[in-house]
Amino acid sequence: MRAKLQVSDVQSTATSERLSLRAVCKTGGYPADGSDEDNSFAKWTPSAELTMTINNPDLLGKFKIGDKFYVDFTPAP
Repeated sequence: MRAKLQVSDVQSTATSERLSLRAVCKTGGYPADGSDEDNSFAKWTPSAELTMTINNPDLLGKFKIGDKFYVDFTPAP
């Protein structure tokens, strides 16, 4: 399964960041012809939230509010 999430909040400390992401959505609706990719993701995954803390110093400062990411869910052994 693949979801498309957007960074909604970044809380930084000296050694980590707490990221909050939510399902993509658009205020005011999407084009009727379905040409906006977010439209499809919002239709099939209308609600999602993910919060994670990152301690990897190479990733600190890389995530900005409004950035969009695909998140893939693959079964793990």
